[in-house]
Amino acid sequence: MNIDHLKLFARIANTHNISVAGRELNISPAVASAHINKLEETLGVRLIHRTTRKVSLTDEGKVFLPHAEEVLTSIEVAQAAVGVGADTPQGTLRVTAPASFGRMHLVPAMDEFLSRYPDLNIDFRFSDSILDVVEGGFDVAIRNAELKDSNLHARKLAEDKRVIAASPDYIKKYGEPSSIHELKNHAAVNLTGLEAWEFKTPQGVVGIKPKNRLRMDNGEAVRDACIAGNGLTLTATWCSYPYLKDGRLIQVLKDTPLASQSALWAVYPSNRLLAPKVRLFIDFLIERFKGTPYWDKALLD
Repeated sequence: MNIDHLKLFARIANTHNISVAGRELNISPAVASAHINKLEETLGVRLIHRTTRKVSLTDEGKVFLPHAEEVLTSIEVAQAAVGVGADTPQGTLRVTAPASFGRMHLVPAMDEFLSRYPDLNIDFRFSDSILDVVEGGFDVAIRNAELKDSNLHARKLAEDKRVIAASPDYIKKYGEPSSIHELKNHAAVNLTGLEAWEFKTPQGVVGIKPKNRLRMDNGEAVRDACIAGNGLTLTATWCSYPYLKDGRLIQVLKDTPLASQSALWAVYPSNRLLAPKVRLFIDFLIERFKGTPYWDKALLD
Protein backbone atom coordinates (compact mmCIF):
# COMPACT_ATOMS: atom_id res chain seq x y z
CA MET A 1 0.00 0.00 0.00
CA ASN A 2 1.46 3.35 -1.07
CA ILE A 3 1.99 5.85 1.76
CA ASP A 4 1.52 8.81 -0.58
CA HIS A 5 -1.89 7.42 -1.51
CA LEU A 6 -2.83 7.26 2.17
CA LYS A 7 -1.70 10.87 2.68
CA LEU A 8 -3.81 11.95 -0.25
CA PHE A 9 -6.86 10.07 1.01
CA ALA A 10 -6.52 11.68 4.46
CA ARG A 11 -6.37 15.14 2.90
CA ILE A 12 -9.37 14.43 0.66
CA ALA A 13 -11.32 13.34 3.73
CA ASN A 14 -10.51 16.71 5.28
CA THR A 15 -10.93 19.02 2.27
CA HIS A 16 -13.74 17.13 0.48
CA ASN A 17 -12.02 18.09 -2.75
CA ILE A 18 -9.59 16.00 -4.80
CA SER A 19 -8.06 19.00 -6.57
CA VAL A 20 -7.45 20.92 -3.34
CA ALA A 21 -5.97 17.86 -1.62
CA GLY A 22 -3.73 17.19 -4.61
CA ARG A 23 -2.57 20.79 -4.71
CA GLU A 24 -1.59 20.59 -1.03
CA LEU A 25 0.58 17.58 -1.90
CA ASN A 26 1.92 19.15 -5.11
CA ILE A 27 0.21 16.78 -7.54
CA SER A 28 -2.24 17.52 -10.32
CA PRO A 29 -5.97 16.70 -10.06
CA ALA A 30 -5.55 13.97 -12.69
CA VAL A 31 -2.71 12.31 -10.78
CA ALA A 32 -4.59 12.68 -7.50
CA SER A 33 -7.65 10.99 -8.99
CA ALA A 34 -5.47 8.18 -10.36
CA HIS A 35 -3.86 7.68 -6.94
CA ILE A 36 -7.23 7.34 -5.25
CA ASN A 37 -8.38 4.91 -7.93
CA LYS A 38 -5.28 2.83 -7.27
CA LEU A 39 -5.88 2.85 -3.52
CA GLU A 40 -9.47 1.74 -4.01
CA GLU A 41 -8.33 -1.01 -6.37
CA THR A 42 -5.80 -2.20 -3.80
CA LEU A 43 -8.43 -2.34 -1.06
CA GLY A 44 -11.19 -3.66 -3.29
CA VAL A 45 -13.72 -1.08 -2.03
CA ARG A 46 -14.87 2.40 -3.00
CA LEU A 47 -13.61 4.98 -0.49
CA ILE A 48 -15.15 8.19 -1.80
CA HIS A 49 -18.26 9.37 -3.61
CA ARG A 50 -17.41 11.73 -6.49
CA THR A 51 -19.87 14.35 -7.74
CA THR A 52 -19.40 17.47 -9.83
CA ARG A 53 -19.65 19.63 -6.71
CA LYS A 54 -17.95 17.76 -3.89
CA VAL A 55 -16.39 14.58 -2.63
CA SER A 56 -17.62 12.65 0.40
CA LEU A 57 -16.50 9.47 2.10
CA THR A 58 -18.37 6.23 1.61
CA ASP A 59 -19.19 4.15 4.69
CA GLU A 60 -16.09 2.09 3.91
CA GLY A 61 -14.06 5.28 3.59
CA LYS A 62 -15.24 6.47 7.00
CA VAL A 63 -14.21 3.15 8.54
CA PHE A 64 -10.84 3.18 6.77
CA LEU A 65 -9.92 6.80 7.59
CA PRO A 66 -8.83 6.39 11.25
CA HIS A 67 -6.71 3.39 10.30
CA ALA A 68 -5.04 5.36 7.51
CA GLU A 69 -4.34 8.22 9.92
CA GLU A 70 -2.92 5.75 12.44
CA VAL A 71 -0.54 4.36 9.83
CA LEU A 72 0.61 7.86 8.85
CA THR A 73 1.14 8.82 12.49
CA SER A 74 3.08 5.60 13.15
CA ILE A 75 5.41 6.39 10.27
CA GLU A 76 5.93 9.93 11.55
CA VAL A 77 6.71 8.66 15.04
CA ALA A 78 9.06 6.00 13.69
CA GLN A 79 10.93 8.61 11.66
CA ALA A 80 11.21 10.89 14.68
CA ALA A 81 12.56 8.00 16.77
CA VAL A 82 15.61 7.80 14.50
CA GLY A 83 15.95 11.54 14.16
CA VAL A 84 14.20 12.00 10.83
CA GLY A 85 12.01 15.09 10.95
CA ALA A 86 12.08 15.21 14.76
CA ASP A 87 12.38 18.99 14.79
CA THR A 88 10.74 19.71 11.44
CA PRO A 89 7.25 18.19 11.52
CA GLN A 90 5.38 18.13 8.25
CA GLY A 91 1.84 17.68 7.08
CA THR A 92 -1.37 18.98 8.62
CA LEU A 93 -2.23 19.23 12.31
CA ARG A 94 -5.99 19.12 12.90
CA VAL A 95 -7.12 21.02 16.02
CA THR A 96 -10.53 21.76 17.51
CA ALA A 97 -11.01 24.42 20.17
CA PRO A 98 -13.72 26.61 21.74
CA ALA A 99 -14.56 29.38 19.28
CA SER A 100 -13.76 32.34 21.52
CA PHE A 101 -10.56 30.90 22.96
CA GLY A 102 -9.37 29.89 19.53
CA ARG A 103 -9.92 33.31 18.02
CA MET A 104 -8.50 35.24 20.99
CA HIS A 105 -5.53 33.09 22.00
CA LEU A 106 -4.66 30.44 19.41
CA VAL A 107 -4.84 32.48 16.21
CA PRO A 108 -2.47 35.22 17.52
CA ALA A 109 0.05 32.53 18.54
CA MET A 110 0.19 30.77 15.18
CA ASP A 111 2.63 33.14 13.49
CA GLU A 112 5.26 32.26 16.10
CA PHE A 113 4.47 28.54 16.04
CA LEU A 114 4.43 28.20 12.25
CA SER A 115 7.61 30.25 11.89
CA ARG A 116 9.30 27.57 13.99
CA TYR A 117 7.84 24.76 11.88
CA PRO A 118 7.34 26.12 8.35
CA ASP A 119 6.57 22.70 6.83
CA LEU A 120 3.54 22.23 9.08
CA ASN A 121 -0.02 23.29 8.27
CA ILE A 122 -2.81 23.69 10.81
CA ASP A 123 -6.48 23.00 10.19
CA PHE A 124 -8.59 24.58 12.97
CA ARG A 125 -12.21 23.83 13.78
CA PHE A 126 -13.48 26.46 16.22
CA SER A 127 -16.76 25.52 17.89
CA ASP A 128 -18.39 25.99 21.27
CA SER A 129 -19.90 22.53 20.82
CA ILE A 130 -17.67 19.69 21.98
CA LEU A 131 -16.63 17.86 18.82
CA ASP A 132 -15.69 14.19 19.01
CA VAL A 133 -11.90 13.98 18.79
CA VAL A 134 -11.69 10.48 17.34
CA GLU A 135 -14.71 10.61 15.06
CA GLY A 136 -13.68 14.03 13.78
CA GLY A 137 -10.15 12.86 13.05
CA PHE A 138 -8.59 15.58 15.22
CA ASP A 139 -5.01 15.33 16.42
CA VAL A 140 -5.68 17.50 19.47
CA ALA A 141 -8.59 19.31 21.09
CA ILE A 142 -8.47 22.29 23.43
CA ARG A 143 -11.08 21.88 26.15
CA ASN A 144 -12.14 23.87 29.21
CA ALA A 145 -14.09 21.04 30.84
CA GLU A 146 -13.14 17.99 32.86
CA LEU A 147 -11.99 14.98 30.90
CA LYS A 148 -14.63 12.25 31.12
CA ASP A 149 -13.66 10.04 28.17
CA SER A 150 -11.20 7.31 29.25
CA ASN A 151 -10.11 6.93 25.62
CA LEU A 152 -8.47 10.35 25.72
CA HIS A 153 -5.32 11.72 27.31
CA ALA A 154 -5.08 15.29 28.58
CA ARG A 155 -2.33 17.76 29.48
CA LYS A 156 -3.14 20.87 31.48
CA LEU A 157 -2.38 24.16 29.76
CA ALA A 158 -3.56 26.74 32.30
CA GLU A 159 -6.07 27.57 34.99
CA ASP A 160 -9.42 28.77 33.67
CA LYS A 161 -10.31 31.42 36.25
CA ARG A 162 -13.88 32.70 36.16
CA VAL A 163 -15.54 35.73 37.78
CA ILE A 164 -18.91 37.45 37.98
CA ALA A 165 -18.93 40.75 36.11
CA ALA A 166 -21.21 43.61 35.10
CA SER A 167 -20.90 46.82 33.13
CA PRO A 168 -20.66 50.21 34.89
CA ASP A 169 -23.94 51.24 33.23
CA TYR A 170 -25.73 48.18 34.58
CA ILE A 171 -24.40 48.80 38.10
CA LYS A 172 -25.38 52.48 37.91
CA LYS A 173 -28.91 51.54 36.87
CA TYR A 174 -29.56 48.47 39.04
CA GLY A 175 -26.92 48.59 41.76
CA GLU A 176 -24.17 46.13 42.64
CA PRO A 177 -25.08 42.94 44.55
CA SER A 178 -23.41 42.85 47.95
CA SER A 179 -24.13 39.15 48.52
CA ILE A 180 -24.95 36.13 46.41
CA HIS A 181 -28.50 36.15 47.78
CA GLU A 182 -29.11 39.50 46.09
CA LEU A 183 -28.50 37.88 42.71
CA LYS A 184 -32.17 36.89 42.59
CA ASN A 185 -32.92 40.59 42.07
CA HIS A 186 -30.63 40.82 39.03
CA ALA A 187 -30.79 39.76 35.40
CA ALA A 188 -28.13 37.46 33.97
CA VAL A 189 -26.51 36.89 30.60
CA ASN A 190 -25.56 33.23 30.50
CA LEU A 191 -23.44 30.96 28.38
CA THR A 192 -25.50 27.90 27.47
CA GLY A 193 -24.89 25.26 30.12
CA LEU A 194 -23.71 27.71 32.80
CA GLU A 195 -27.06 28.92 34.11
CA ALA A 196 -26.33 27.78 37.70
CA TRP A 197 -23.59 29.66 39.56
CA GLU A 198 -21.96 27.94 42.56
CA PHE A 199 -20.10 29.91 45.23
CA LYS A 200 -17.84 29.03 48.14
CA THR A 201 -19.31 30.30 51.41
CA PRO A 202 -18.62 29.65 55.11
CA GLN A 203 -21.70 27.41 55.02
CA GLY A 204 -20.32 25.40 52.10
CA VAL A 205 -21.06 25.52 48.39
CA VAL A 206 -24.21 27.47 47.54
CA GLY A 207 -25.83 27.31 44.11
CA ILE A 208 -27.66 30.32 42.69
CA LYS A 209 -29.72 30.55 39.50
CA PRO A 210 -30.16 34.24 38.63
CA LYS A 211 -32.92 35.36 36.28
CA ASN A 212 -31.85 34.33 32.80
CA ARG A 213 -32.38 37.43 30.66
CA LEU A 214 -30.22 36.31 27.74
CA ARG A 215 -28.62 32.96 26.92
CA MET A 216 -26.07 32.45 24.17
CA ASP A 217 -23.76 29.71 22.95
CA ASN A 218 -20.68 31.89 22.42
CA GLY A 219 -18.49 33.31 25.17
CA GLU A 220 -17.58 36.53 23.37
CA ALA A 221 -21.24 37.22 22.59
CA VAL A 222 -22.10 36.74 26.28
CA ARG A 223 -19.30 39.09 27.28
CA ASP A 224 -20.37 41.74 24.76
CA ALA A 225 -23.99 41.53 25.91
CA CYS A 226 -22.79 42.08 29.47
CA ILE A 227 -20.72 45.10 28.38
CA ALA A 228 -23.86 46.47 26.72
CA GLY A 229 -25.62 46.44 30.12
CA ASN A 230 -27.94 43.47 29.70
CA GLY A 231 -27.09 41.87 33.04
CA LEU A 232 -24.50 40.15 35.20
CA THR A 233 -22.50 37.30 33.73
CA LEU A 234 -20.12 34.52 34.69
CA THR A 235 -17.09 34.94 32.46
CA ALA A 236 -13.62 33.48 32.03
CA THR A 237 -10.79 35.95 32.58
CA TRP A 238 -9.16 34.78 29.33
CA CYS A 239 -12.29 36.05 27.54
CA SER A 240 -12.88 39.31 29.42
CA TYR A 241 -9.50 40.44 30.74
CA PRO A 242 -9.09 43.47 28.41
CA TYR A 243 -12.49 44.80 29.49
CA LEU A 244 -11.96 44.06 33.18
CA LYS A 245 -8.66 45.91 32.92
CA ASP A 246 -9.99 49.03 31.15
CA GLY A 247 -13.15 49.26 33.27
CA ARG A 248 -15.76 48.36 30.67
CA LEU A 249 -16.50 45.39 32.94
CA ILE A 250 -16.36 45.37 36.74
CA GLN A 251 -15.90 42.25 38.82
CA VAL A 252 -18.58 41.91 41.49
CA LEU A 253 -18.82 39.65 44.55
CA LYS A 254 -15.02 39.53 44.81
CA ASP A 255 -15.21 38.29 48.40
CA THR A 256 -17.35 35.27 47.47
CA PRO A 257 -15.36 33.21 44.97
CA LEU A 258 -16.92 30.74 42.60
CA ALA A 259 -16.77 27.17 43.82
CA SER A 260 -15.56 25.65 40.59
CA GLN A 261 -12.47 26.92 38.84
CA SER A 262 -11.95 25.01 35.64
CA ALA A 263 -8.81 24.51 33.59
CA LEU A 264 -7.78 24.53 29.96
CA TRP A 265 -6.61 21.18 28.61
CA ALA A 266 -4.99 19.81 25.49
CA VAL A 267 -6.71 16.51 24.76
CA TYR A 268 -5.69 13.81 22.31
CA PRO A 269 -6.69 10.19 21.61
CA SER A 270 -5.01 7.64 23.85
CA ASN A 271 -5.17 4.95 21.19
CA ARG A 272 -2.90 6.90 18.85
CA LEU A 273 0.83 7.34 19.02
CA LEU A 274 1.74 10.89 19.93
CA ALA A 275 3.10 12.32 16.71
CA PRO A 276 5.90 14.92 16.96
CA LYS A 277 3.63 17.61 15.49
CA VAL A 278 1.12 17.02 18.31
CA ARG A 279 3.79 16.97 21.03
CA LEU A 280 5.43 20.14 19.72
CA PHE A 281 2.09 21.96 19.48
CA ILE A 282 1.08 21.04 23.03
CA ASP A 283 4.54 21.91 24.41
CA PHE A 284 4.32 25.28 22.65
CA LEU A 285 0.97 26.09 24.28
CA ILE A 286 2.14 24.95 27.72
CA GLU A 287 5.15 27.25 27.43
CA ARG A 288 2.99 30.15 26.21
CA PHE A 289 0.41 29.86 29.00
CA LYS A 290 2.65 28.59 31.84
CA GLY A 291 2.39 29.86 35.40
CA THR A 292 0.00 32.76 35.62
CA PRO A 293 -1.30 33.11 32.05
CA TYR A 294 -0.76 36.47 30.40
CA TRP A 295 -4.47 37.30 30.56
CA ASP A 296 -4.46 37.01 34.37
CA LYS A 297 -1.12 38.82 34.62
CA ALA A 298 -2.73 41.73 32.77
CA LEU A 299 -5.27 42.05 35.58
CA LEU A 300 -2.51 42.12 38.20
CA ASP A 301 -0.53 44.91 36.51
